[in-house]
Amino acid sequence: MSTAASAKNGTWRNWGGNVAARPAREVTPASVDELAAAVRKAAEDGLKVKAVGTGHSFTSIAATDGVLIRPQLLTGIRNIDRDAMTVTVEAGTPLKRLNMALAREGLSLTNMGDIMEQTVSGATSTGTHGTGRESGSIAAQIRGLELVTADGSVLSCSEKENPEVFAAARIGLGALGVVTAITFAVEPVFLLTAREEPMSFDKVTSAFDELWAENEHFEFYWFPHTGSTNTKRNNRSAGPEKPVPQLQGWIEDEFLSNGVFQVAQWVGRAAPGTIPSIARISSKALSARTYTDIPYKVFTSPRRVRFVEMEYAVPREAVVETLRELKAMIEHSGLKVSFPVEVRTAPADDITLSTASGRDSAYIAVHMVKGTPYQAYFTAAERIFTAHEGRPHWGKVHTRDAEYFAGVYPRFGEFTALRDRLDPDRRFQNDYLRRVLGA
Repeated sequence: MSTAASAKNGTWRNWGGNVAARPAREVTPASVDELAAAVRKAAEDGLKVKAVGTGHSFTSIAATDGVLIRPQLLTGIRNIDRDAMTVTVEAGTPLKRLNMALAREGLSLTNMGDIMEQTVSGATSTGTHGTGRESGSIAAQIRGLELVTADGSVLSCSEKENPEVFAAARIGLGALGVVTAITFAVEPVFLLTAREEPMSFDKVTSAFDELWAENEHFEFYWFPHTGSTNTKRNNRSAGPEKPVPQLQGWIEDEFLSNGVFQVAQWVGRAAPGTIPSIARISSKALSARTYTDIPYKVFTSPRRVRFVEMEYAVPREAVVETLRELKAMIEHSGLKVSFPVEVRTAPADDITLSTASGRDSAYIAVHMVKGTPYQAYFTAAERIFTAHEGRPHWGKVHTRDAEYFAGVYPRFGEFTALRDRLDPDRRFQNDYLRRVLGA
C-alpha cells in the first residue's frame, strides 16, 4: 500500500510511520445504515469509535483501541446539482477520484492542497488546505455535511439546517461524529498557469506582501542552509492548455523531486554533515518553468518520499518575521535539515476550529524524512511558532493542548459545548482528542 496507511497483524499504522494502534475490531461499512449500526454496536460493547482514511495525518487523531471504521466502500459521487453548482460525495472518496470525476463532468473545486491521496472526509476533518489569496481550505468549500452521531442517528447540516453543527463539523476532528457524505461547492473547470522559479530567500521575504497580493495562489519552498527558495505562482488563465511535456514532467516531478530527492535524503541520513552541501545542490536542481493545465494537475504533485511534518498557521502579517526567526534558529543550532520549508497562505474563514478561523493566515511547514530524529528541530520550530500565536495543523505533529487552543481560538468553547451535546459519553474520543479538546 504505497499511498495509504497499512494494517499488519491487527496493527494499524499511518502513512508517516510515526503512529500505530491496535483496534479491537475493524469495520468496513458498505452503507450509511451499516455505519450507524456499527456505532450503536460499539456503544453496546463499551468501545470507542474512530474513522480512518488513508492515514495521512502525522498525529494520532485517528488512532483507537476500540472500533476502527474504514470508509473505503463509502465512495463515489451521490449527486451533481448544476443549478446550485454543488457535488455531494461519499466520505471515503479519495480526493484524486473526486478531482478526476469532476474534470470529466467539466467541473472543478476552486482550490486544493498539494497532494490528493487523502479521503475527502479525512482531508476536511483535519483542515487540509492549499494556498490562496481569496480561496480557502478544502473545508471552506463545503456547503453541506451528513454525519452519524454518537447515538447512531444520521444528522444533516448546512448554513440553513443545523447551522451551529455546520459551523464546527466542517473541520470536526472526528470529535462530533463520523462524516458519511460531503457537499462541495464546485465551478466550471478552468485553467491555471503555474509559474515556478527560483528566488533568493531575502527577495521572497522582502517582497512577500506584493507576491501574495499579485497572485491568486502563491507559495514557496525554502531550502535550509541556503539563501535559496523555489516559488510557485498559480493564476487563472484564458489558455491555451500547455501541460508539462510527459518526459520533462517525469524528469522534474518524479526523477528530481522524488527519485534524486529520496537518494539525497538517504545520504543525508547516513552522513548528516553532507546535508548543507546537498541542500545547495537541491535548491538549484529545479529550473524555472511555466505550464497551463486544469486545476488539480497544477495544485497537486506526487509525494513519494515519506516524511514527518509539523505545520503552524500564523497571522499572515507575522509570516516574514517568523520565517526569519526560523532561519536564524537553524543557522545557530547546529541542526542539519535536509527537507525544504513550505510556506502558503489562506484567507480568514468562519469555521470554528479552522487554522484560518477569523484571521488571514500564513502556513509554515517543517519536515524531516521518515526515520530521522525530528524532535529537536520540531521543538525549536514550535517555540517560534507559538510565540506568534500559531495554530498547528490538526493532522500534523505538535505538542499543544486544550489550554493552549482555548487561548488561540476565540470560539474554542463553542466547539467543546457542541461536542458535549453531540457526544456526551465521548464515544468518539481518543488520547489525541482528550489532549487537544480536554476531557
